[in-house]
Amino acid sequence: MKIIADTVHFYIDEPAAVAIGKFDGVHLGHRKLIEALKQQKGLAAVVFTFDPSPAVFFGAADKELSTREEKRAMFGSLGVDYLVEFPLTKETAAIPPEHFIRDILSERLQCRFVAAGSDLSFGAGGKGNFALLERLAVPCGYRSLCIEKVSVDGTEVSSTKIRELIAEGKVAEAGKMLGAPYQIQGRIVEGNRIGRTIGVPTINQIPPQDKLLPPFGVYYSDVEIGGELYHGMTNIGVKPTIGDDRFREGSARLTAETYLYNFDGDLYGTEARTMLREFRRPERKFGSLEELRHAMDEDIRAGEQLFACL
Repeated sequence: MKIIADTVHFYIDEPAAVAIGKFDGVHLGHRKLIEALKQQKGLAAVVFTFDPSPAVFFGAADKELSTREEKRAMFGSLGVDYLVEFPLTKETAAIPPEHFIRDILSERLQCRFVAAGSDLSFGAGGKGNFALLERLAVPCGYRSLCIEKVSVDGTEVSSTKIRELIAEGKVAEAGKMLGAPYQIQGRIVEGNRIGRTIGVPTINQIPPQDKLLPPFGVYYSDVEIGGELYHGMTNIGVKPTIGDDRFREGSARLTAETYLYNFDGDLYGTEARTMLREFRRPERKFGSLEELRHAMDEDIRAGEQLFACL
């Protein structure tokens, strides 16, 4: 996959099928868009999105469902040929919608087919919509397809709804709407090694500061490391029992700390993708390390039963 980022000056020199969207979270609706692209024979599959996401840029949210790195990995795995991360600034947000279609979509992207959701908005004042895409399709030389909303268990899938579920710690329900578990991607860093002293060795990741996290607590997870998949138990939070000043809420040092089932080794410096499957319990401060160890032992046993049933 070729990535075009941090520039408004670009050109794709082959005919393309383009999906336009916010792609906040890359959920089931977004995946339906990408599938529509891949069905267009002889056209390169191009995802056109914005960086930062409009929700963050316009102040509707301060955290991303998916970071830039996570989106890149997901789009690559979905078979996208080109990913355009269009810089969203005061100037680019003011581009007239007609200019966007003629100059960027038709000329620079060589668009011959475009797919978008019914709630698409782009250009100055958000006045660009799917109706405008349809109206300019013939003069600009492309076909257009409106992708209808997807529902899960009777609820319409949207980034807003997924954000609500994550904020409530309902990671399993969010995963259904995303089409994959909610994930935290990042390098494994050295922690304080206390887990080893109580017989529960863990790996530590520092979530990006712009990543939307669920409430602090313990979650069962799957962790992909170097192409291998492990079951895990992940604590997201600030380690209140340990009381380490490095792990203050709001600092860059809050962690996703994961116990890996059936693994014991040195993984420092390795990239890991932690996929949250199910909520276990809130993070809490225990009276001693012994109480913490006892609670973790119970959590681990409950996880063994959970994973045995999957």
